[in-house]
Amino acid sequence: MVAPHLLRTALARVRQVTGLPVLFGGAVGAAGRTVRLTETAGTTTEALRGLAIRAGSGLGGRALVTGRAGSVEDYLTDARISHEYDRPVGAEGLRAIAAVPVLVGEKVTGLLYGGIREPLTIGARVLDAMGAIAARLGVELAVQAEVERRMAALETAAITRAAREAPTGPERENLREAHAELRSIAQEITDPALRERLREVCDRLGAPHGPPPAAGPLSPRELDVLSLVAVGCGNAEAGERLGLRPETVKSYLRSAMRKLGTHTRMETVVAARRAGLLP
Repeated sequence: MVAPHLLRTALARVRQVTGLPVLFGGAVGAAGRTVRLTETAGTTTEALRGLAIRAGSGLGGRALVTGRAGSVEDYLTDARISHEYDRPVGAEGLRAIAAVPVLVGEKVTGLLYGGIREPLTIGARVLDAMGAIAARLGVELAVQAEVERRMAALETAAITRAAREAPTGPERENLREAHAELRSIAQEITDPALRERLREVCDRLGAPHGPPPAAGPLSPRELDVLSLVAVGCGNAEAGERLGLRPETVKSYLRSAMRKLGTHTRMETVVAARRAGLLP
């Protein structure tokens, strides 16, 4: 998902570099088949804001499917594209439009548009400049995704660490390496909320580890699963974090319930906390 502030920054760069008077863009939805336009600049109406661009429809829909930039000299009369969006485009008075996909790897994650209210050719220089800005945004998104992945791993380590014995030598070394690499990656992140989350995770990992809990009825893996359930993870997320299938997570959870004499997820968490098995 492309954060709104990253889209706004990219569109501001497009305006600065190309001088295009009208700019808009949006992120690809979870299913990968639509882009909802959420950011605009230089528009005089609200016709484009909130518009959902479907894969294959219009200029942007074609860019979403092909992963390639494109432009038209006169949107309303161009025979190479479908015309589902003529009404909002016409309401804004746009004629020439360029659409550039934002790629992370080979996956389109968003679209950047530039428009002119006259039937003019948007040349290769402008398209190349927009492509370079979109590529830069793609790199930022890839870095952010890697940070999120690393942070999820570190958060998982911090959560399960509190429910189990202190990590072994190799486990501690892996944590240190991940921690150092994450700090390096984070230097490229512009999102302040993400940086703050990173600091919180690092603080949790750096906190001194107390004495290991007394031996209890739950296995280490059952504690891992239950510790993630305790912080709100569903079976799928817990499985992803622990490298387990959701069915395996459910099996560990059922086993913990049986051992603790409970019947629901939260009842099991409460029982484990009362028994001193979870913090």
